[in-house]
Amino acid sequence: MEKSTYTFLLTGGIVGVAGQFRDREFAAYSIAAGVFVCLLEYPRGKRNKGTSVERTGQYCFTVCVKSFGPLTRNYYVRAFLHAAICVPGGFILAAVLGCVCLGIASLIYLAAAIRGEQWEPILPWKESARKPVGESIKLPPQNPPPRPPAEMRRKRAEDLEAAAYVNPIAVTANDD
Repeated sequence: MEKSTYTFLLTGGIVGVAGQFRDREFAAYSIAAGVFVCLLEYPRGKRNKGTSVERTGQYCFTVCVKSFGPLTRNYYVRAFLHAAICVPGGFILAAVLGCVCLGIASLIYLAAAIRGEQWEPILPWKESARKPVGESIKLPPQNPPPRPPAEMRRKRAEDLEAAAYVNPIAVTANDD
């Protein structure tokens, strides 16, 4: 999920509390919900195909999110959680945009869950997991590179008549 979702929710809550809006309790809730969603969504998940690059400082958040097991790994749970979080924050105008973004994120998580996706953590590489470099890669090649046939190779320039190429297309000058 994009950082803007929890940023909108968090900023809307701060504006609601600092601006002393009428229902400041919902603004305070938006701040707490924004921090919670930030902690839940900061660690990137591993992609099914291709490479996954983790965010800076993601490891400690990944350990926390992974410790909750299937509650944070399952996208159905995340979809329901985002839908439940977005409802109370929608009662204060400053946090409406963040709540709309959370509602959209909830629908995206639901679609991903229906397709069978789930969150997998990106864990650091272990040295034993890497494949050792083969001995043949360290050595230079034994065979020379392939060469074109002898008749296609460039001729020596010592004999200029023999070294010249014959143009198969006749060249004529147009004297119009």
